[in-house]
Amino acid sequence: MTLAFAHARAMTVELARHPAYVVPTLAFPAVFFLFFALPAGRAEADVRMATFAGFAAIGVAFFQFGVGIAAERASPWEAYLRTLPIGVGIRLVARVLSAAVFAAASAAVVVGVAVLLTPVSLASLDWIELAAALLAGTAPFALLGVAIGYWAPPRAALPLANLLYLALSYAGGLWFRPQHLPRAAERVSSLLPTRALADALAAAAAGRALPWRPWIALAGFAAVFGALAAWGYRRDEGRRYR
Repeated sequence: MTLAFAHARAMTVELARHPAYVVPTLAFPAVFFLFFALPAGRAEADVRMATFAGFAAIGVAFFQFGVGIAAERASPWEAYLRTLPIGVGIRLVARVLSAAVFAAASAAVVVGVAVLLTPVSLASLDWIELAAALLAGTAPFALLGVAIGYWAPPRAALPLANLLYLALSYAGGLWFRPQHLPRAAERVSSLLPTRALADALAAAAAGRALPWRPWIALAGFAAVFGALAAWGYRRDEGRRYR
């Protein structure tokens, strides 16, 4: 674990030195919240804050995992790392720890804006449940990001991640609750992982009982995305280092 923490620290410091990554990661979801959630008024302020915090967290999963891994695959540094006696598990744990820092920071900015500008009122236990739901609910999207990173060509990873991030967030109900979506999008919404995440976060923010259907759906998506990620990694390993 010492190696994982050291690698995570180096990765986090490297990313923190690039304003082109840090500023959009922290500001983009909050700006979306101001445009789409703030005009909705006082209704469901807690739920809107929760779903936009989820929007912020999965953005880090898409870009730090998907785009980051795809870019590193083609770099000499990645080739060097794979020659070191460090397993893929340690490097993955390091990436998860680094991503968790940025995801927490991005979600915190959204929460801060929501608390300042909307009538958010969560009980202490609800804050804890929301944080736990964010942590667990983002895991499938991290696996999807890894899959994108190992399957997409480096030049295609960024537009693909952008397309999936925005389309899934909109159609899955992270910006608007599903009942406020166009009918066609509402029909598709129930099939998406972001819909399961939005429902889980909304329940946590509203203080409702733990909903089992969204969490079963997220577990299923995690299994599928994890299999794709593992397959993509073995495929890339076989092509480059056989």
